[in-house]
Amino acid sequence: MDKDVFAGSGITTVAGRLALAITLLAFGLGNTAVIDGVSASDVASVAQYVGGVALFVAGLVALREGDVAGGTAFSVLGALWFTWAVTEVASGNEAGLFLLLFALVALSLTLAGGDRLGRGVYGLFFVSLLLLAVAAFAENDGLAKVSGWFAVAAGAVAWYAATAALAHWPTALPRRAAGRGVTATG
Repeated sequence: MDKDVFAGSGITTVAGRLALAITLLAFGLGNTAVIDGVSASDVASVAQYVGGVALFVAGLVALREGDVAGGTAFSVLGALWFTWAVTEVASGNEAGLFLLLFALVALSLTLAGGDRLGRGVYGLFFVSLLLLAVAAFAENDGLAKVSGWFAVAAGAVAWYAATAALAHWPTALPRRAAGRGVTATG
Protein backbone atom coordinates (compact mmCIF):
# COMPACT_ATOMS: atom_id res chain seq x y z
CA MET A 1 0.00 0.00 0.00
CA ASP A 2 1.23 3.47 -0.86
CA LYS A 3 2.32 5.45 2.20
CA ASP A 4 1.85 8.92 0.70
CA VAL A 5 2.77 10.77 3.91
CA PHE A 6 2.08 14.47 3.52
CA ALA A 7 4.93 16.86 2.91
CA GLY A 8 4.58 18.61 6.24
CA SER A 9 5.00 15.48 8.33
CA GLY A 10 7.10 17.16 11.01
CA ILE A 11 5.94 17.33 14.60
CA THR A 12 4.80 20.94 14.19
CA THR A 13 2.47 19.98 11.36
CA VAL A 14 1.16 17.02 13.34
CA ALA A 15 0.53 19.24 16.37
CA GLY A 16 -1.17 21.83 14.17
CA ARG A 17 -3.40 19.22 12.57
CA LEU A 18 -4.32 17.79 15.96
CA ALA A 19 -5.22 21.26 17.25
CA LEU A 20 -7.29 21.87 14.13
CA ALA A 21 -8.96 18.46 14.50
CA ILE A 22 -9.95 19.09 18.12
CA THR A 23 -11.28 22.53 17.26
CA LEU A 24 -13.25 21.34 14.23
CA LEU A 25 -14.72 18.39 16.13
CA ALA A 26 -15.79 20.61 19.04
CA PHE A 27 -17.13 23.32 16.72
CA GLY A 28 -18.98 20.81 14.57
CA LEU A 29 -20.50 18.88 17.47
CA GLY A 30 -21.53 22.17 19.05
CA ASN A 31 -23.37 23.18 15.87
CA THR A 32 -25.04 19.79 15.38
CA ALA A 33 -26.49 19.87 18.92
CA VAL A 34 -26.14 16.08 18.92
CA ILE A 35 -24.80 16.16 22.49
CA ASP A 36 -27.52 17.31 24.85
CA GLY A 37 -26.73 20.68 26.38
CA VAL A 38 -23.71 21.41 24.16
CA SER A 39 -24.05 24.26 21.68
CA ALA A 40 -21.68 26.22 19.46
CA SER A 41 -21.27 28.89 22.15
CA ASP A 42 -20.21 26.20 24.65
CA VAL A 43 -17.11 25.39 22.60
CA ALA A 44 -15.82 28.96 22.42
CA SER A 45 -13.04 28.28 24.94
CA VAL A 46 -11.79 25.34 22.83
CA ALA A 47 -11.88 27.59 19.77
CA GLN A 48 -10.07 30.36 21.64
CA TYR A 49 -7.25 28.38 23.21
CA VAL A 50 -6.79 25.26 21.06
CA GLY A 51 -8.02 26.64 17.75
CA GLY A 52 -6.77 30.15 18.35
CA VAL A 53 -3.67 30.24 20.49
CA ALA A 54 -2.24 26.73 19.96
CA LEU A 55 -2.92 26.74 16.22
CA PHE A 56 -1.46 30.22 15.82
CA VAL A 57 1.71 29.23 17.70
CA ALA A 58 2.00 26.03 15.62
CA GLY A 59 1.72 28.21 12.52
CA LEU A 60 4.49 30.53 13.65
CA VAL A 61 6.77 27.59 14.49
CA ALA A 62 5.98 25.96 11.13
CA LEU A 63 6.85 29.20 9.33
CA ARG A 64 10.13 29.38 11.24
CA GLU A 65 10.88 25.78 10.18
CA GLY A 66 10.27 26.72 6.53
CA ASP A 67 6.85 25.06 6.15
CA VAL A 68 5.16 27.95 4.36
CA ALA A 69 1.92 26.10 3.52
CA GLY A 70 1.35 24.68 7.01
CA GLY A 71 2.56 27.83 8.71
CA THR A 72 0.28 30.05 6.70
CA ALA A 73 -2.74 27.78 7.20
CA PHE A 74 -2.25 27.32 10.94
CA SER A 75 -1.44 30.94 11.75
CA VAL A 76 -4.32 32.38 9.69
CA LEU A 77 -6.81 29.81 10.99
CA GLY A 78 -5.53 30.37 14.53
CA ALA A 79 -6.13 34.10 14.23
CA LEU A 80 -9.60 33.53 12.81
CA TRP A 81 -10.57 30.98 15.48
CA PHE A 82 -9.39 33.33 18.21
CA THR A 83 -11.35 36.21 16.72
CA TRP A 84 -14.49 34.06 16.43
CA ALA A 85 -14.18 32.96 20.05
CA VAL A 86 -13.75 36.41 21.59
CA THR A 87 -16.06 38.44 19.36
CA GLU A 88 -19.55 39.38 20.53
CA VAL A 89 -21.74 39.12 17.44
CA ALA A 90 -24.59 41.62 17.36
CA SER A 91 -26.62 40.23 14.43
CA GLY A 92 -27.04 37.23 12.16
CA ASN A 93 -25.77 39.31 9.25
CA GLU A 94 -22.59 40.20 11.11
CA ALA A 95 -21.97 36.52 11.91
CA GLY A 96 -22.82 35.55 8.34
CA LEU A 97 -20.31 38.03 6.92
CA PHE A 98 -17.55 36.85 9.26
CA LEU A 99 -18.27 33.20 8.42
CA LEU A 100 -18.35 33.96 4.70
CA LEU A 101 -14.94 35.64 4.91
CA PHE A 102 -13.66 32.73 7.02
CA ALA A 103 -15.01 30.36 4.31
CA LEU A 104 -13.03 32.22 1.64
CA VAL A 105 -9.85 31.60 3.62
CA ALA A 106 -10.70 27.89 3.80
CA LEU A 107 -11.37 27.90 0.04
CA SER A 108 -7.96 29.51 -0.59
CA LEU A 109 -6.30 26.84 1.55
CA THR A 110 -8.18 24.13 -0.37
CA LEU A 111 -7.11 25.50 -3.75
CA ALA A 112 -3.51 26.15 -2.66
CA GLY A 113 -2.64 22.49 -3.05
CA GLY A 114 -0.79 20.32 -0.64
CA ASP A 115 -1.59 16.75 0.27
CA ARG A 116 -4.98 15.14 -0.35
CA LEU A 117 -5.93 14.92 3.31
CA GLY A 118 -5.15 18.59 3.88
CA ARG A 119 -7.22 19.60 0.86
CA GLY A 120 -10.00 17.36 2.16
CA VAL A 121 -9.92 19.03 5.58
CA TYR A 122 -9.98 22.54 4.14
CA GLY A 123 -12.59 21.63 1.51
CA LEU A 124 -14.97 20.15 4.09
CA PHE A 125 -14.32 23.12 6.36
CA PHE A 126 -15.10 25.49 3.48
CA VAL A 127 -18.46 23.79 2.88
CA SER A 128 -19.20 23.90 6.62
CA LEU A 129 -18.44 27.61 6.88
CA LEU A 130 -20.35 28.46 3.71
CA LEU A 131 -23.43 26.59 4.95
CA LEU A 132 -23.10 28.20 8.37
CA ALA A 133 -22.83 31.66 6.79
CA VAL A 134 -25.99 31.05 4.78
CA ALA A 135 -27.67 29.70 7.94
CA ALA A 136 -26.69 32.87 9.81
CA PHE A 137 -28.03 35.14 7.05
CA ALA A 138 -31.26 33.12 6.78
CA GLU A 139 -31.54 32.36 10.52
CA ASN A 140 -31.93 28.67 9.67
CA ASP A 141 -31.04 26.28 12.52
CA GLY A 142 -31.43 23.19 10.33
CA LEU A 143 -28.78 24.38 7.90
CA ALA A 144 -26.50 25.25 10.84
CA LYS A 145 -26.78 21.63 12.02
CA VAL A 146 -25.87 20.34 8.55
CA SER A 147 -22.84 22.64 8.53
CA GLY A 148 -21.83 21.16 11.88
CA TRP A 149 -21.66 17.68 10.37
CA PHE A 150 -19.32 18.96 7.64
CA ALA A 151 -17.10 20.43 10.38
CA VAL A 152 -17.15 17.09 12.22
CA ALA A 153 -16.10 15.33 9.01
CA ALA A 154 -13.29 17.88 8.50
CA GLY A 155 -12.15 17.33 12.09
CA ALA A 156 -12.13 13.57 11.60
CA VAL A 157 -10.01 13.89 8.45
CA ALA A 158 -7.59 16.27 10.22
CA TRP A 159 -7.33 13.84 13.14
CA TYR A 160 -6.64 10.95 10.75
CA ALA A 161 -3.99 12.97 8.88
CA ALA A 162 -2.14 13.77 12.11
CA THR A 163 -2.46 10.26 13.49
CA ALA A 164 -1.41 8.71 10.17
CA ALA A 165 1.80 10.72 10.20
CA LEU A 166 2.58 9.63 13.76
CA ALA A 167 1.62 5.97 13.28
CA HIS A 168 2.93 5.69 9.70
CA TRP A 169 -0.50 4.73 8.42
CA PRO A 170 -1.28 5.04 4.71
CA THR A 171 -2.68 8.34 3.55
CA ALA A 172 -3.47 7.38 -0.03
CA LEU A 173 -5.26 4.53 -1.71
CA PRO A 174 -3.10 2.26 -3.86
CA ARG A 175 -3.14 3.20 -7.52
CA ARG A 176 -3.62 0.79 -10.38
CA ALA A 177 -1.23 1.05 -13.30
CA ALA A 178 -3.94 0.32 -15.85
CA GLY A 179 -7.65 1.05 -16.03
CA ARG A 180 -10.36 -1.34 -14.93
CA GLY A 181 -10.17 -4.59 -16.86
CA VAL A 182 -7.03 -3.55 -18.73
CA THR A 183 -3.89 -5.55 -18.20
CA ALA A 184 -0.35 -4.63 -19.05
CA THR A 185 1.33 -6.79 -21.65
CA GLY A 186 4.96 -7.40 -21.85
